[in-house]
Amino acid sequence: MQDNNFFVHESSYVDDDVVIGEGTKIWHFCHIQKGARIGERCSMGQNVNIGNNVKIGNGVRIQNNVSVYEGVEIEDNVFCGPSCVFTNVVTPRAHFPVHGVYSKTVIKEGASLGANCTVVCGHSVGRSALIAAGAVVTKDVKDYALMAGVPARQIGWVCECGLKLDESLTCRCGRHYKLENEELKKIQG
Repeated sequence: MQDNNFFVHESSYVDDDVVIGEGTKIWHFCHIQKGARIGERCSMGQNVNIGNNVKIGNGVRIQNNVSVYEGVEIEDNVFCGPSCVFTNVVTPRAHFPVHGVYSKTVIKEGASLGANCTVVCGHSVGRSALIAAGAVVTKDVKDYALMAGVPARQIGWVCECGLKLDESLTCRCGRHYKLENEELKKIQG
């Protein structure tokens, strides 16, 4: 489906009541389900599933083989690496369906999720945080936190540009940060 405002590959399905922003590209074998809202300038790689009523901001990049389930919200400029995993039910059971009651998960502006990482539902990933490939997020992640491991634990801080910060909390790109009550705050740049 080619529209003046966005592109959907012919092998993909877009249900009714979906909003797709200008400049967004949806590639091979994707499914965008009813009620989904996708912002401008997004890219959905091969085999991406966007669940019912999911909200995705502007400038989001979702790589191949990612399913974003109902209950997950992705803010602007988030990167979701190949095969990263979201969940939406804390204790799933096939014989006890939740009937639309999902735990909310928010991926905040500018965050990056590495390939094959998992974000367990009911948590948020902070602004510009970086989740390492294969990590399993089981608790809320602070803004600018660098998380790795199973379960994921904080191993440092990252700049908005994605580079790991040293002890001075000054990035090579020119941005400066400070720690305030165990939270990283940008002070310049």
